[in-house]
Amino acid sequence: MGHIQDRWYKAVNDPATGKAIRVKTNLCGTGLRYKVRYLDPDGNEKSKMYPDRCKKQAEAFLLEVESSKREGKYVDPRAGRIKFRAQAENWIKGQSPDGVTREVLRSRLTSQIYPYFGDLPVNSIKTATVRDWLGVLDEKKLSQNYKTVLFTTLSSIMDSAVEDKLITINPCGGKSIKRPTSPSSNIVVWPEERLRAIQGGLPDRFRIVCAVGAGCGLRQGEILGLSLDDTDEDGTTLHVQRQIRVVGRTLVFAPPKSGKKRRVPLSPGVLAATRAHERAFPSTEVTLPWGEPGGDPVTVRLLLTGSGGRVYTGDLFHKVVWQGAFRAAGLKYRKRADGMHALRHFYASTLLAQGVSIKELAEYLGHSDPGFTLRTYTHLVPSSYERARLAIDGVFGLTSADGLDAA
Repeated sequence: MGHIQDRWYKAVNDPATGKAIRVKTNLCGTGLRYKVRYLDPDGNEKSKMYPDRCKKQAEAFLLEVESSKREGKYVDPRAGRIKFRAQAENWIKGQSPDGVTREVLRSRLTSQIYPYFGDLPVNSIKTATVRDWLGVLDEKKLSQNYKTVLFTTLSSIMDSAVEDKLITINPCGGKSIKRPTSPSSNIVVWPEERLRAIQGGLPDRFRIVCAVGAGCGLRQGEILGLSLDDTDEDGTTLHVQRQIRVVGRTLVFAPPKSGKKRRVPLSPGVLAATRAHERAFPSTEVTLPWGEPGGDPVTVRLLLTGSGGRVYTGDLFHKVVWQGAFRAAGLKYRKRADGMHALRHFYASTLLAQGVSIKELAEYLGHSDPGFTLRTYTHLVPSSYERARLAIDGVFGLTSADGLDAA
């Protein structure tokens, strides 16, 4: 059990009476008066000082320490002095090993979180501090989606501080904080006419993009990293096992998003389109590092390259080739609805219309959580009302007045 030491006075025995009396020490009147002394859960002695007339605060602190030790919630008050920036950099180490993901995380921290929290001790960040920061984000007129991502990042870092026993609770979880949420928006699916128009607007050597994007549900980086060698022997399945990304301004091959390789059914029509493309524009062998600059070199015969075997970054392909197809087709480019992700949405819509289940679609799209697929495409799931009516009517056909077969 801890105790509180009065550094200004001490108890001694009165030689005349033999009773304990209180006398001044040589520290009386100088420095902090009360010293709370206690043992942490590991048996190490700890202390905290309080000034004169603050004995009640010292007693309250000691009571809190002993209570937290009994409940297994003890946090060393000194541990929380670590700066937020140091804790965040340590937190990043436990996130995705993907170089691009880490760059994105560090960019968010540098631009929107470090300027406000970076030099603060972790244990000084309170719920009021988080509220003030959210007010700053509102003043900057940032999008709701971006604010949601930033808040989630901050909260995750503070969770790591709780796990590391630097603080007792995450200040982001305060009841007075309204957590930012991303507005839900229904996916806009292209009609087939728009898909055909964009396909016609693409240069011949890039026209295959629509077939593999809308026919296999590939992401942009997966399309750019695709090889005909990724198909199985009988040509009925496509193995999605890499993408092209940029890490530190260097092109690299990398696993698909979240490191999740997958198999996708390959239709005869899409297979025929890829083979026709191969005859017209033979694949080019490209060697890039795997995962990050300096990674092991990997050589792949890429299906989609520019003239002379040029390899495109996703950003350059989008700006030069993809948006150029809209101009060539005489169509207005709509920022949110007309990115290359529209090909995946078209793919999902087509499969759902043909009765493919959400679980199967999630596997083909590379979603680890079918619930995410359902939330994204729930408005595209065909109504089962008529099928339900027909199924029940097969049992309870109206052949009698009460709706049941007569006995």
